[in-house]
Amino acid sequence: MKHRVVITGVGMVSPVGNTAEESWAALLRGQTGMDRITHFDPSEYSVRIAAEVKNFDPAAFIEKKEIKKMDPFIHYAVAAAQEALDASGLKITEENAERIGTFVGSALGGFTIIEREQTKLFNGGPDRISPFFIPSSIINLATGQISIRFGSKGPNSATATACASGAHAIGESFRMIRRGECDAVICGGAEATVTPMGMAGFASMKALSTRNDEPQRASRPFDRGRDGFVMGEGAGILILESLEHAQARGAKILAEVVGYGMSSDAFHLTQPSESADGVVRVMKNALKDAGIEPHEVGYLNAHGTSTPFNDKLESLAVRKVFGDHANTLKISSTKSMTGHLLGAAGALEACIVALTLRDQQIAPTVNYEDPDPECDLDYTPNKACPAEVTYALSNSFGFGGTNVSLAFRRAE
Repeated sequence: MKHRVVITGVGMVSPVGNTAEESWAALLRGQTGMDRITHFDPSEYSVRIAAEVKNFDPAAFIEKKEIKKMDPFIHYAVAAAQEALDASGLKITEENAERIGTFVGSALGGFTIIEREQTKLFNGGPDRISPFFIPSSIINLATGQISIRFGSKGPNSATATACASGAHAIGESFRMIRRGECDAVICGGAEATVTPMGMAGFASMKALSTRNDEPQRASRPFDRGRDGFVMGEGAGILILESLEHAQARGAKILAEVVGYGMSSDAFHLTQPSESADGVVRVMKNALKDAGIEPHEVGYLNAHGTSTPFNDKLESLAVRKVFGDHANTLKISSTKSMTGHLLGAAGALEACIVALTLRDQQIAPTVNYEDPDPECDLDYTPNKACPAEVTYALSNSFGFGGTNVSLAFRRAE
């Protein structure tokens, strides 16, 4: 028996808002979260802009003595999980705890803590290293802290698949519930890599936009003038439940997860192949898993990073998968406003798709000013629009050629 899987809560900490509803309202307004970096002095860097989380106080969610034991990516994950659980109304008790799992991904984990402790090691020797260094920074401790704090005793795992991490975590959680291994899972992704090493590393790869004087206009997916992505940070957390479990407790259902596709490019460390084969296959796999035809999809939240190769080849893949329907399919890249949250991107965008289906409103691709002839689809330019959407996809692709596509359905 395959259990149907529904979304009953979302939580978001993003560069445009510290809650799901605040973030969603900002996205519908076309508000961007990019500005000059404030987490450290970027004066000597070739890239001095990012999409930072703003006015976030971890003490609102975490006891003060515990804050220093967690990297900011864990702070964001805990806050988003708290919001998602509160929104869902799911109560974890001794009776149901073993049937509730936790699955949160991250691409790089605790860079803030890692860099801080490395500096202490170099300047003061090994005795200066904090005993909390390892548990405050490793990737699976976002999941671990959520499980400990809220009492979920089911499967506890984490993914580290670059920019597909959060989407993989949601997909695997979907499968666990569908197979009957869990009744509910707290799942998603978190990232906090607007740090000196994080920014320097991606800048050295020439992956980031250098539009330092126009940060609000720097992320411009599918636009001819795109020159790289803008680093973002934050977390997106979903509460997934079996339909039976959600109905039994009278939960409000936001949307349904209906398909999960994976593929590998097997081509290059950082670039998709010129044929976009892996991206084509991942969307086809998601559609097959959902049991739907391409023409039934009304919206695609694209990976849309604002990099020359990704946007061109994702557009090509959409044409190959959707055929003539590609001309009417509504597409947007919300990274144009949030920046690229790496391992949290797919999770944040899954939250956005759930709210799209709930409200039947599509957030835009902002900064779309100069159309690229190699990107010739409807990217919902610059302004949100209403649309009747029953099925939606969300794409996430990671370094190493790892691809995920998630399929969603409007709540019935």
